[in-house]
Amino acid sequence: MELYTQKRRWKYSLLFAAILIGIISVWYTNNLMDSLSKEERKRIELWAKATQEFINSSVEEDVNAVAFEVIESNETIPVIVVDNENNIVGSRNLDSTKMDNPEYRKRILEKFKNNGNDSFPIILNEETLNTVYYSDSSLLEKITFFPYLQLGIVFLFIIFAYFVFSVSRKAEQNNVWLGMSKETAHQLGTPISSLMAWIEILKNGEQTPELINEVEKDINRLEKISSRFSKIGSIPKLEICDVVQKINNSAEYIRTRIHKNISIEITETNPVILIPLNADLFEWVIENICKNAADAIGSNGKITIKITENHRNIYIDISDTGKGISRKNQKNVFQPGFTTKKRGWGLGLSLVKRIIEQYHSGKVFVKNSEIGIGTTFRIILKK
Repeated sequence: MELYTQKRRWKYSLLFAAILIGIISVWYTNNLMDSLSKEERKRIELWAKATQEFINSSVEEDVNAVAFEVIESNETIPVIVVDNENNIVGSRNLDSTKMDNPEYRKRILEKFKNNGNDSFPIILNEETLNTVYYSDSSLLEKITFFPYLQLGIVFLFIIFAYFVFSVSRKAEQNNVWLGMSKETAHQLGTPISSLMAWIEILKNGEQTPELINEVEKDINRLEKISSRFSKIGSIPKLEICDVVQKINNSAEYIRTRIHKNISIEITETNPVILIPLNADLFEWVIENICKNAADAIGSNGKITIKITENHRNIYIDISDTGKGISRKNQKNVFQPGFTTKKRGWGLGLSLVKRIIEQYHSGKVFVKNSEIGIGTTFRIILKK
Protein backbone atom coordinates (compact mmCIF):
# COMPACT_ATOMS: atom_id res chain seq x y z
CA MET A 1 0.00 0.00 0.00
CA GLU A 2 2.88 2.33 0.80
CA LEU A 3 4.28 1.73 -2.69
CA TYR A 4 1.05 2.92 -4.32
CA THR A 5 0.90 5.91 -2.00
CA GLN A 6 4.39 6.91 -3.15
CA LYS A 7 3.43 6.43 -6.81
CA ARG A 8 0.36 8.58 -6.32
CA ARG A 9 2.47 11.29 -4.69
CA TRP A 10 4.90 11.19 -7.62
CA LYS A 11 2.03 11.52 -10.09
CA TYR A 12 0.62 14.51 -8.23
CA SER A 13 4.10 16.07 -7.97
CA LEU A 14 4.73 15.68 -11.69
CA LEU A 15 1.28 17.07 -12.50
CA PHE A 16 1.89 20.04 -10.21
CA ALA A 17 5.31 20.63 -11.84
CA ALA A 18 3.75 20.55 -15.31
CA ILE A 19 1.04 23.02 -14.28
CA LEU A 20 3.66 25.28 -12.68
CA ILE A 21 5.81 25.21 -15.82
CA GLY A 22 2.76 26.08 -17.91
CA ILE A 23 1.82 29.00 -15.64
CA ILE A 24 5.37 30.37 -15.65
CA SER A 25 5.60 30.03 -19.43
CA VAL A 26 2.32 31.85 -20.01
CA TRP A 27 3.20 34.54 -17.45
CA TYR A 28 6.64 35.19 -18.99
CA THR A 29 5.26 35.28 -22.52
CA ASN A 30 2.47 37.66 -21.51
CA ASN A 31 5.02 40.00 -19.92
CA LEU A 32 7.14 39.85 -23.06
CA MET A 33 4.09 40.56 -25.22
CA ASP A 34 3.14 43.48 -23.00
CA SER A 35 6.63 44.97 -23.33
CA LEU A 36 6.66 44.53 -27.11
CA SER A 37 3.16 45.96 -27.36
CA LYS A 38 4.21 49.09 -25.46
CA GLU A 39 7.29 49.41 -27.66
CA GLU A 40 5.22 49.17 -30.82
CA ARG A 41 2.81 51.79 -29.49
CA LYS A 42 5.71 54.19 -28.93
CA ARG A 43 7.00 53.53 -32.44
CA ILE A 44 3.62 54.25 -34.04
CA GLU A 45 3.17 57.38 -31.95
CA LEU A 46 6.58 58.55 -33.17
CA TRP A 47 5.68 57.50 -36.71
CA ALA A 48 2.48 59.59 -36.58
CA LYS A 49 4.41 62.63 -35.35
CA ALA A 50 7.08 62.14 -38.01
CA THR A 51 4.40 61.90 -40.70
CA GLN A 52 2.82 65.12 -39.43
CA GLU A 53 6.19 66.92 -39.40
CA PHE A 54 7.09 65.64 -42.84
CA ILE A 55 3.83 66.83 -44.44
CA ASN A 56 3.64 70.16 -42.65
CA SER A 57 7.30 71.15 -43.04
CA SER A 58 8.31 72.55 -46.41
CA VAL A 59 11.31 74.71 -45.42
CA GLU A 60 13.50 72.81 -42.95
CA GLU A 61 15.06 70.12 -45.06
CA ASP A 62 16.86 68.59 -42.09
CA VAL A 63 13.53 68.01 -40.36
CA ASN A 64 12.10 66.44 -43.51
CA ALA A 65 15.06 64.08 -43.80
CA VAL A 66 14.78 62.91 -40.18
CA ALA A 67 11.00 62.54 -40.40
CA PHE A 68 11.31 60.61 -43.67
CA GLU A 69 13.85 58.27 -42.08
CA VAL A 70 11.48 57.59 -39.14
CA ILE A 71 8.59 56.91 -41.52
CA GLU A 72 10.67 54.51 -43.64
CA SER A 73 12.00 52.68 -40.58
CA ASN A 74 8.61 51.09 -39.91
CA GLU A 75 8.85 47.84 -41.86
CA THR A 76 6.85 45.49 -39.61
CA ILE A 77 3.86 47.25 -38.03
CA PRO A 78 0.74 47.52 -40.24
CA VAL A 79 -0.61 51.10 -40.36
CA ILE A 80 -3.70 52.75 -41.85
CA VAL A 81 -4.24 56.52 -42.14
CA VAL A 82 -7.79 57.86 -42.55
CA ASP A 83 -9.11 61.39 -43.10
CA ASN A 84 -11.79 63.12 -41.09
CA GLU A 85 -14.46 61.46 -43.27
CA ASN A 86 -13.15 58.01 -42.43
CA ASN A 87 -11.67 57.39 -45.85
CA ILE A 88 -8.35 55.53 -46.08
CA VAL A 89 -5.75 57.90 -47.47
CA GLY A 90 -2.65 55.84 -46.78
CA SER A 91 -1.35 52.50 -45.47
CA ARG A 92 1.90 50.73 -44.75
CA ASN A 93 2.97 47.07 -44.38
CA LEU A 94 -0.29 45.83 -45.86
CA ASP A 95 -0.92 43.90 -49.09
CA SER A 96 -1.30 46.62 -51.75
CA THR A 97 -3.26 44.35 -54.11
CA LYS A 98 -5.85 43.61 -51.44
CA MET A 99 -6.08 47.27 -50.48
CA ASP A 100 -7.43 47.99 -53.97
CA ASN A 101 -10.56 46.03 -53.02
CA PRO A 102 -13.17 48.34 -51.35
CA GLU A 103 -14.67 45.49 -49.32
CA TYR A 104 -11.27 44.47 -47.98
CA ARG A 105 -10.44 48.09 -47.14
CA LYS A 106 -13.67 48.36 -45.18
CA ARG A 107 -13.06 45.11 -43.27
CA ILE A 108 -9.43 45.87 -42.46
CA LEU A 109 -10.27 49.36 -41.22
CA GLU A 110 -12.99 47.98 -38.94
CA LYS A 111 -10.55 45.40 -37.63
CA PHE A 112 -7.89 48.03 -36.89
CA LYS A 113 -10.41 50.22 -35.07
CA ASN A 114 -11.59 47.37 -32.84
CA ASN A 115 -8.31 45.66 -32.03
CA GLY A 116 -7.83 47.55 -28.76
CA ASN A 117 -4.78 49.56 -29.84
CA ASP A 118 -4.61 53.33 -29.47
CA SER A 119 -5.04 55.70 -32.43
CA PHE A 120 -2.99 58.86 -33.06
CA PRO A 121 -4.03 62.13 -34.72
CA ILE A 122 -2.19 63.87 -37.56
CA ILE A 123 -2.96 67.59 -37.87
CA LEU A 124 -2.34 68.87 -41.39
CA ASN A 125 -1.77 72.64 -41.76
CA GLU A 126 -4.06 73.28 -38.74
CA GLU A 127 -7.10 72.51 -40.86
CA THR A 128 -7.41 68.80 -41.63
CA LEU A 129 -7.32 66.04 -39.04
CA ASN A 130 -6.15 62.58 -40.04
CA THR A 131 -6.02 59.55 -37.77
CA VAL A 132 -3.50 56.71 -37.61
CA TYR A 133 -4.65 53.20 -36.72
CA TYR A 134 -2.28 50.27 -36.37
CA SER A 135 -2.27 46.53 -35.74
CA ASP A 136 0.21 44.27 -33.97
CA SER A 137 3.21 43.17 -35.98
CA SER A 138 3.45 39.59 -37.22
CA LEU A 139 6.15 38.94 -34.63
CA LEU A 140 3.87 39.98 -31.78
CA GLU A 141 1.02 37.88 -33.18
CA LYS A 142 3.28 34.83 -33.35
CA ILE A 143 4.43 35.35 -29.78
CA THR A 144 0.76 35.46 -28.70
CA PHE A 145 0.30 31.84 -29.75
CA PHE A 146 3.74 30.65 -28.69
CA PRO A 147 2.91 29.61 -25.07
CA TYR A 148 -0.08 27.60 -26.27
CA LEU A 149 2.02 25.96 -28.97
CA GLN A 150 4.69 25.21 -26.39
CA LEU A 151 2.16 23.74 -23.97
CA GLY A 152 0.65 21.70 -26.81
CA ILE A 153 4.03 20.21 -27.70
CA VAL A 154 4.76 19.44 -24.05
CA PHE A 155 1.30 17.87 -23.69
CA LEU A 156 1.81 15.69 -26.78
CA PHE A 157 5.21 14.65 -25.49
CA ILE A 158 3.71 13.70 -22.12
CA ILE A 159 1.01 11.65 -23.85
CA PHE A 160 3.61 9.92 -26.01
CA ALA A 161 5.85 9.24 -23.01
CA TYR A 162 2.90 7.93 -21.01
CA PHE A 163 1.88 5.66 -23.90
CA VAL A 164 5.40 4.26 -24.26
CA PHE A 165 5.66 3.79 -20.49
CA SER A 166 2.26 2.08 -20.34
CA VAL A 167 3.12 -0.30 -23.18
CA SER A 168 6.44 -1.11 -21.54
CA ARG A 169 4.82 -1.60 -18.15
CA LYS A 170 2.09 -3.85 -19.56
CA ALA A 171 4.68 -5.92 -21.42
CA GLU A 172 6.66 -6.25 -18.21
CA GLN A 173 3.56 -7.24 -16.25
CA ASN A 174 2.63 -9.80 -18.90
CA ASN A 175 6.10 -11.32 -18.62
CA VAL A 176 5.72 -11.41 -14.82
CA TRP A 177 2.35 -13.14 -15.11
CA LEU A 178 3.69 -15.61 -17.65
CA GLY A 179 6.72 -16.46 -15.53
CA MET A 180 4.63 -16.75 -12.38
CA SER A 181 2.07 -19.02 -14.01
CA LYS A 182 4.66 -21.37 -15.51
CA GLU A 183 6.65 -21.53 -12.31
CA THR A 184 3.51 -22.21 -10.24
CA ALA A 185 2.38 -24.94 -12.62
CA HIS A 186 5.86 -26.47 -12.44
CA GLN A 187 5.99 -26.31 -8.64
CA LEU A 188 2.56 -27.89 -8.26
CA GLY A 189 3.25 -30.59 -10.82
CA THR A 190 5.64 -32.57 -8.63
CA PRO A 191 3.44 -32.91 -5.50
CA ILE A 192 0.43 -33.68 -7.67
CA SER A 193 2.25 -36.54 -9.34
CA SER A 194 3.41 -37.83 -5.96
CA LEU A 195 -0.06 -37.65 -4.44
CA MET A 196 -1.56 -39.44 -7.40
CA ALA A 197 0.88 -42.28 -6.80
CA TRP A 198 -0.04 -42.41 -3.12
CA ILE A 199 -3.71 -42.54 -3.93
CA GLU A 200 -3.12 -45.69 -5.96
CA ILE A 201 -1.33 -47.26 -3.01
CA LEU A 202 -4.16 -46.31 -0.66
CA LYS A 203 -6.70 -47.83 -3.02
CA ASN A 204 -4.90 -51.17 -2.81
CA GLY A 205 -4.72 -51.08 1.02
CA GLU A 206 -7.27 -51.33 3.79
CA GLN A 207 -7.91 -47.60 4.23
CA THR A 208 -11.48 -46.33 4.57
CA PRO A 209 -13.34 -45.10 1.47
CA GLU A 210 -13.98 -41.75 3.17
CA LEU A 211 -10.27 -41.07 3.50
CA ILE A 212 -9.62 -41.95 -0.10
CA ASN A 213 -12.52 -39.76 -1.19
CA GLU A 214 -11.18 -36.73 0.67
CA VAL A 215 -7.69 -37.23 -0.70
CA GLU A 216 -9.17 -37.45 -4.20
CA LYS A 217 -10.97 -34.14 -3.63
CA ASP A 218 -7.73 -32.46 -2.66
CA ILE A 219 -5.99 -33.97 -5.65
CA ASN A 220 -8.70 -32.61 -7.93
CA ARG A 221 -8.36 -29.23 -6.29
CA LEU A 222 -4.61 -29.16 -6.84
CA GLU A 223 -5.12 -30.14 -10.46
CA LYS A 224 -7.58 -27.29 -10.86
CA ILE A 225 -5.12 -24.80 -9.33
CA SER A 226 -2.38 -26.01 -11.62
CA SER A 227 -4.71 -25.73 -14.61
CA ARG A 228 -5.75 -22.22 -13.65
CA PHE A 229 -2.21 -20.92 -13.37
CA SER A 230 -1.16 -22.55 -16.63
CA LYS A 231 -4.09 -20.86 -18.40
CA ILE A 232 -3.11 -17.45 -17.01
CA GLY A 233 0.07 -17.60 -19.06
CA SER A 234 -1.75 -18.20 -22.36
CA ILE A 235 -5.03 -17.36 -24.08
CA PRO A 236 -7.63 -19.73 -22.58
CA LYS A 237 -10.35 -21.41 -24.60
CA LEU A 238 -13.94 -20.25 -23.98
CA GLU A 239 -16.84 -22.68 -24.05
CA ILE A 240 -20.58 -22.24 -23.57
CA CYS A 241 -21.27 -22.69 -19.85
CA ASP A 242 -24.06 -22.00 -17.37
CA VAL A 243 -22.79 -18.96 -15.45
CA VAL A 244 -25.34 -19.52 -12.65
CA GLN A 245 -24.11 -23.06 -12.07
CA LYS A 246 -20.45 -21.96 -12.02
CA ILE A 247 -21.22 -19.26 -9.44
CA ASN A 248 -23.07 -21.80 -7.28
CA ASN A 249 -20.11 -24.19 -7.53
CA SER A 250 -17.73 -21.47 -6.37
CA ALA A 251 -20.03 -20.39 -3.57
CA GLU A 252 -20.33 -23.97 -2.34
CA TYR A 253 -16.55 -24.29 -2.22
CA ILE A 254 -16.11 -20.95 -0.40
CA ARG A 255 -18.77 -21.75 2.24
CA THR A 256 -16.60 -24.54 3.65
CA ARG A 257 -13.56 -22.26 3.91
CA ILE A 258 -14.89 -19.13 5.58
CA HIS A 259 -16.26 -18.43 9.05
CA LYS A 260 -19.50 -20.27 9.80
CA ASN A 261 -21.22 -16.98 10.73
CA ILE A 262 -20.70 -15.57 7.22
CA SER A 263 -23.56 -16.48 4.90
CA ILE A 264 -23.55 -16.48 1.09
CA GLU A 265 -26.83 -15.84 -0.73
CA ILE A 266 -27.34 -16.03 -4.49
CA THR A 267 -30.24 -14.53 -6.45
CA GLU A 268 -30.75 -14.75 -10.20
CA THR A 269 -33.34 -13.63 -12.74
CA ASN A 270 -32.92 -16.86 -14.73
CA PRO A 271 -31.88 -20.27 -13.34
CA VAL A 272 -29.84 -21.03 -16.46
CA ILE A 273 -27.76 -18.41 -18.29
CA LEU A 274 -25.46 -19.72 -21.01
CA ILE A 275 -22.49 -17.62 -22.15
CA PRO A 276 -18.92 -18.27 -23.42
CA LEU A 277 -16.68 -18.88 -20.40
CA ASN A 278 -13.52 -20.54 -19.30
CA ALA A 279 -15.07 -22.36 -16.36
CA ASP A 280 -11.92 -22.86 -14.29
CA LEU A 281 -10.83 -19.23 -14.52
CA PHE A 282 -14.31 -17.81 -13.98
CA GLU A 283 -14.82 -19.88 -10.83
CA TRP A 284 -11.45 -18.55 -9.66
CA VAL A 285 -12.75 -15.00 -10.13
CA ILE A 286 -15.79 -15.63 -7.95
CA GLU A 287 -13.68 -17.38 -5.31
CA ASN A 288 -11.15 -14.53 -5.13
CA ILE A 289 -13.78 -11.82 -4.76
CA CYS A 290 -15.68 -13.85 -2.15
CA LYS A 291 -12.49 -14.55 -0.19
CA ASN A 292 -11.70 -10.84 -0.14
CA ALA A 293 -15.28 -10.15 0.96
CA ALA A 294 -14.98 -12.69 3.79
CA ASP A 295 -11.68 -11.12 4.91
CA ALA A 296 -13.34 -7.70 4.93
CA ILE A 297 -16.30 -9.00 6.95
CA GLY A 298 -14.31 -10.85 9.61
CA SER A 299 -16.39 -13.29 11.66
CA ASN A 300 -20.00 -12.26 11.17
CA GLY A 301 -21.73 -10.92 8.08
CA LYS A 302 -23.24 -11.62 4.70
CA ILE A 303 -22.11 -11.99 1.08
CA THR A 304 -24.78 -11.49 -1.58
CA ILE A 305 -24.35 -12.47 -5.23
CA LYS A 306 -26.97 -11.02 -7.55
CA ILE A 307 -27.13 -12.18 -11.19
CA THR A 308 -29.14 -10.11 -13.68
CA GLU A 309 -29.18 -9.85 -17.47
CA ASN A 310 -30.47 -7.97 -20.48
CA HIS A 311 -30.33 -8.74 -24.19
CA ARG A 312 -26.62 -7.88 -24.38
CA ASN A 313 -24.91 -8.39 -21.02
CA ILE A 314 -24.78 -10.40 -17.81
CA TYR A 315 -24.38 -8.40 -14.59
CA ILE A 316 -22.93 -10.06 -11.49
CA ASP A 317 -22.94 -7.93 -8.33
CA ILE A 318 -21.03 -9.36 -5.36
CA SER A 319 -21.79 -7.40 -2.17
CA ASP A 320 -20.50 -7.78 1.36
CA THR A 321 -21.15 -6.22 4.75
CA GLY A 322 -17.45 -5.64 5.41
CA LYS A 323 -15.36 -2.64 6.34
CA GLY A 324 -15.50 -1.00 2.89
CA ILE A 325 -12.84 0.52 0.65
CA SER A 326 -11.79 4.16 0.79
CA ARG A 327 -12.43 6.20 -2.36
CA LYS A 328 -8.73 6.78 -3.03
CA ASN A 329 -8.05 3.01 -3.01
CA GLN A 330 -10.97 1.90 -5.18
CA LYS A 331 -8.95 2.27 -8.39
CA ASN A 332 -5.85 0.68 -6.87
CA VAL A 333 -7.41 -2.54 -5.60
CA PHE A 334 -6.89 -4.22 -9.00
CA GLN A 335 -3.19 -3.30 -9.22
CA PRO A 336 -0.72 -6.19 -8.74
CA GLY A 337 0.82 -6.03 -5.30
CA PHE A 338 -1.78 -3.69 -3.78
CA THR A 339 -3.18 -4.95 -0.49
CA THR A 340 -4.44 -3.50 2.78
CA LYS A 341 -4.01 -6.80 4.59
CA LYS A 342 -1.00 -7.54 6.76
CA ARG A 343 -0.50 -10.85 4.99
CA GLY A 344 -0.98 -11.47 1.29
CA TRP A 345 0.57 -10.82 -2.09
CA GLY A 346 -2.13 -8.52 -3.44
CA LEU A 347 -2.61 -10.64 -6.58
CA GLY A 348 -6.19 -11.88 -6.12
CA LEU A 349 -8.07 -8.92 -7.59
CA SER A 350 -5.42 -8.25 -10.23
CA LEU A 351 -5.98 -11.84 -11.41
CA VAL A 352 -9.73 -11.13 -11.38
CA LYS A 353 -9.26 -8.09 -13.62
CA ARG A 354 -6.97 -9.94 -16.00
CA ILE A 355 -9.33 -12.92 -16.33
CA ILE A 356 -12.48 -10.84 -16.84
CA GLU A 357 -11.16 -8.04 -19.05
CA GLN A 358 -8.39 -9.69 -21.08
CA TYR A 359 -9.71 -13.23 -21.41
CA HIS A 360 -13.48 -12.68 -21.38
CA SER A 361 -13.65 -9.13 -22.86
CA GLY A 362 -15.76 -8.02 -19.91
CA LYS A 363 -15.49 -5.41 -17.20
CA VAL A 364 -14.96 -5.54 -13.44
CA PHE A 365 -14.96 -2.59 -11.07
CA VAL A 366 -15.98 -1.36 -7.64
CA LYS A 367 -19.62 -0.39 -8.15
CA ASN A 368 -19.88 1.27 -4.75
CA SER A 369 -18.29 1.11 -1.33
CA GLU A 370 -18.84 2.84 1.99
CA ILE A 371 -16.54 2.65 4.98
CA GLY A 372 -18.13 0.56 7.72
CA ILE A 373 -21.06 -0.52 5.52
CA GLY A 374 -19.65 -2.71 2.77
CA THR A 375 -18.57 -3.03 -0.85
CA THR A 376 -20.12 -4.14 -4.12
CA PHE A 377 -18.03 -5.41 -7.02
CA ARG A 378 -19.71 -5.57 -10.43
CA ILE A 379 -18.74 -7.97 -13.23
CA ILE A 380 -20.14 -7.37 -16.72
CA LEU A 381 -19.93 -10.19 -19.28
CA LYS A 382 -21.14 -10.16 -22.87
CA LYS A 383 -23.62 -12.76 -24.03
